[in-house]
Amino acid sequence: MTKEQNTIGTVGIYDARALGLPKMILLGLQHAFAMFGATVLVPLLTGLNVSTTLLMAGLGTLLFHILTKGKVPAFLGSSFAFIGGYLAVAPFIETEVNGQIIRTPNTELLPYACGGVVIAGLVYVVLAALIKVFGVNKIMRFFPPVVTGPIIISIGLILAPTAIANCQQNWLLAFVALAVIIICNIYGKGMVKIVPIMLGIIVSYIVALITGAVDFTAVTSANWIGNPVPLSGFAKFSVSSIISIVPISLATMMEHIGDISAISATTGKNYMTNPGLHRTLLGDGLATSMSAIFGGPANTTYGENTGVLALTKVYDPKVMQIAACFAVFLSFFPKFSAIINTLPVAIIGGVSLILYGMISSVGIRNVVENRVDFTQSRNLIIAAIILGCALGFTGINGLTFMVGSYEITLSGLAVAAIAGIVLNAILPGNDYVFSTEEKHDELTFKL
Repeated sequence: MTKEQNTIGTVGIYDARALGLPKMILLGLQHAFAMFGATVLVPLLTGLNVSTTLLMAGLGTLLFHILTKGKVPAFLGSSFAFIGGYLAVAPFIETEVNGQIIRTPNTELLPYACGGVVIAGLVYVVLAALIKVFGVNKIMRFFPPVVTGPIIISIGLILAPTAIANCQQNWLLAFVALAVIIICNIYGKGMVKIVPIMLGIIVSYIVALITGAVDFTAVTSANWIGNPVPLSGFAKFSVSSIISIVPISLATMMEHIGDISAISATTGKNYMTNPGLHRTLLGDGLATSMSAIFGGPANTTYGENTGVLALTKVYDPKVMQIAACFAVFLSFFPKFSAIINTLPVAIIGGVSLILYGMISSVGIRNVVENRVDFTQSRNLIIAAIILGCALGFTGINGLTFMVGSYEITLSGLAVAAIAGIVLNAILPGNDYVFSTEEKHDELTFKL
C-alpha cells in the first residue's frame, strides 16, 4: 500500500483501502464516535430533532464530499455557532410544574429559525462564487499563516474548557480514556496505533459499566425504528428570522477557512487549491441549507474529526464517508442512537481533551512550518490580538450589538478572525504570497 509524507515528514495513510474493508469500517466508526457527542448536543440545546440532526450530518457530509470531488477528509456535524440564533428566534417555552421549571422546544417558531439558516447557508455559495471568479490567491492574501495559525490555535483552546467540564463528571473515566489513547498511540503497533480513540472509548466504557456509571433509561424508552424527518420540522421563512441569523454566517465562514487550513496543515495537502476553497465553501453552505430545509441544524466542518486525523494519521476521505453512512443509519434507529448516547460525558471529555489539544498543536505547527517571523512587531500584534479576542470574548459569551431593532452576537472566534484579517490588511509589511504547491513526497512501504 502507499503512504505519503506530510509537510513535516510524518508518514500518513492517504489510501486506506489497502487496510481492508473491516479496518476501514472500524476507522469510520471511530470518526462517528468522535462527532456523535457534539452533534447530538446541538439539538438538545435548541429543541431540534436528534434523528434529523444525525441524518443531515451524514447526508451533508456526503454532499460535501461529492462537491469537493472526494478529496477533503472532513466530517460535517452540527454547528454550535448558530445556537444563539436559534434561541433568539425560537426560545424554549418555560412552564412551572409542581414548583419546577419545565423547558419545552418552541415547535412553532423553530421552523422559522431553520429558514434563517437556509439563507445563511446560501451566503457561503455567494462567497464561493466570488472566490471562483477572482481566484483563491487574491482571497487567501487576507489569510496568511500569521492569521490562520493563531485562529486554529484558538479553536482548540476555546473548545478545551468544554472537555474539562465533561471530565469533571467522572475523572476516573476521563483519565482511563485519555491514558488508553496515549498508550495505544505511542506504544501500539498496526491497527492498535490507528484506532486509539475507539480503544479508549471501549476500555473506559467497560470501566463505566463495572462502576455503574452507565444509565440505560433512555434506551428502554427509545423506539427501534423512527422517522428522522418529521413534517412539522420543515423550514419556514420570515424577514425577522433571516435578519437575525444570516449575519452569523459571516463569522462561520471565517471559521470554515480556519478549519480547512487546519485539515490542510494536518494532512500536508493544499485543499485551498485542490479541490479549492470555493468548493469546500460550496459544500459546507449547501449542506447547511439542505439540513435546515428539513429541520436540522447548520452544519460545519468538525474539529473533533480533524483531531482524529492528527492523532491517527489516516487521511483517506473515504473513512469520513463511512462515518457519514453510520450517521445516516443511526438516524433511522433511535434505539441504537440511545445506546451510543449512554456513553458517559466524562469519557467524551477525556477523548475531547486530547482531540482539542491536537487542533491547537496543528495551529502551532502551521506557524512554525511557514516560518512566521515573530521578531516583526506586526506579526506579534496580529497574533496577540487574535488570541486575546478569541479567548477574551469567548469568556463573556461573544460580542453583542444592535443593528436597528435586531440583536446580533458574534462569537469570540468570529471577533478574533475579523480583527486578525483587518489588522493583516491595514498594517504595513503584508508580503505573504499564497502557495498553490502541495508539499509531500510519496513513499512505498509495507504495513
